[in-house]
Amino acid sequence: MMKHNIKDWLFVTRFWAFPVSAMPVLVTAAYLFSKGELSGSIWHTLLIVLLCVVGVVVLHAAGNVLSDYFDYKSGVDNPQAYAVPTLVFHLYEPKEYLVFSIILFVIGSCIGLVITSLCGPGILLIGGIGVVLTLLYSLLKYNALGDLNIFLVYGVLIILGTAYALTGSFHPEVLILSVPIGIITVSVLHANNTYDIPTDKAAGIKTFAMLLGPRNSNILYRVYMIVPFIAVALYVILGWMHPLSLLCFAGAIPAWKNYKQASSFNEKGLESMKDLDKASSQLQLVFSGALFAGLLFAGLLV
Repeated sequence: MMKHNIKDWLFVTRFWAFPVSAMPVLVTAAYLFSKGELSGSIWHTLLIVLLCVVGVVVLHAAGNVLSDYFDYKSGVDNPQAYAVPTLVFHLYEPKEYLVFSIILFVIGSCIGLVITSLCGPGILLIGGIGVVLTLLYSLLKYNALGDLNIFLVYGVLIILGTAYALTGSFHPEVLILSVPIGIITVSVLHANNTYDIPTDKAAGIKTFAMLLGPRNSNILYRVYMIVPFIAVALYVILGWMHPLSLLCFAGAIPAWKNYKQASSFNEKGLESMKDLDKASSQLQLVFSGALFAGLLFAGLLV
């Protein structure tokens, strides 16, 4: 086996996608702050937020590595269609990926136990479901349920879990955040799966993008670029979120860029979807970062 440095291992985790797990934590915390729901000391709150961010990012990394391991072992990643060239070209061996994933799962689970000891048993339930769904991701993805899995983990469980960790109780109202944040997160996977339709079909798996077909999947991706902004605007109109939440429209620029690229489908076909997974992850960072700032400012005005 080849020796690898820290930078190599970081690359394996697909670190560029971490905004889709970290930002839901920060936005949820800011939303609760804007509603006056955070009554603990500032230092305790910051500690919980930090633990939640690190915990979900580590588990996200574990899931990414495990997914790549299963994609290689199942033949989804191969010399003709290698999303993970490090495995296909034996820069890493499958066992290294598996062991690394297990280590990350253990670290993430330990952080979850620390949060549970500080905040209550509800975290154990939410986190446990999240870990199970992460472990089952590849199986569900191969049977057209990967998009639903991602929405539940990153659009529902992280938001519910963060709210519980910060308040010690369940706050179902925070799930309004699931629509804008969850949809952008799903768009990351959907863009990748749409681009990979031919190679996934050759590998014998069935993704949700394959069920829709290339053209319809492309259209759905463009819908994903619009709905989050409509959702936040509607929440503000209904009085569910502070008007400063509209700062998230800073994400309209990268969203429009992604929409425009996807709109070239008639001329470029599936090439129009190339690298939109990374672009969607960057959109999450901009959209949720601006939403976080708006909600934080709203809380300071209370």
